Amino acid sequence: MPEAQARYSKKEFARKGDEFYERYVRPHLEEGDEGKFVAIDIETGDYEIDASELAASDRLLARNPGAQVWLTRVGSRYVRRFGTHRRMVTV
Repeated sequence: MPEAQARYSKKEFARKGDEFYERYVRPHLEEGDEGKFVAIDIETGDYEIDASELAASDRLLARNPGAQVWLTRVGSRYVRRFGTHRRMVTV
């Protein structure tokens, strides 16, 4: 399968991905979707939601092999976190 070629700058790619998520995906999310991954084709607006980022991306690419896939996580600004982060502990 040929690899999709990037057709947008990183800034434009992120802007379009966030815009599609806020405008078309977020209004359709349900309570059980928290923490799931959303793969969005930033050109068509098609999207897939799954607990697995790979499953969501694979289903989207199966429908549209040339998709420009923006990946985000429901309820988080980040798909992944790296390193340590502090957790508040109350005694």
